[in-house]
Amino acid sequence: MSKKDFEKLVKKSIMALPEHIRERMDNVAIVIEDKPSPLQLEEIGTRSGRILLGLYQGVPQTTWGRKLATRLPDKITIFQDSIERLTSSQKDIINLVKKTVWHEIAHHFGFSEKRVRDLESKWRKNGKI
Repeated sequence: MSKKDFEKLVKKSIMALPEHIRERMDNVAIVIEDKPSPLQLEEIGTRSGRILLGLYQGVPQTTWGRKLATRLPDKITIFQDSIERLTSSQKDIINLVKKTVWHEIAHHFGFSEKRVRDLESKWRKNGKI
């Protein structure tokens, strides 16, 4: 898939989120890269060779405060090559991008990795993912 088509897919995934979620997203940039760098993997404690689909870097909204009034934007990176390596069809790419975008935005709102995975597991059991 071309980078431009992948970017459109990420934008569609963001727009598919409920409006009240999109309205609360604040000071966050969403970018696309092919794959994580060794430094990104090291920073989050992921071994080389493991696949990382997305990465949230920033200060979650739940920890914002007066001391952080002039903070830099948060950054969400979606890794195109990583997603494409795990999928075998266009439909799979679309679904994995949606899930990855939601997952990283949940971190922006302060959800821990455990909480995000618990929600995903619950939704999977109910047929929502």
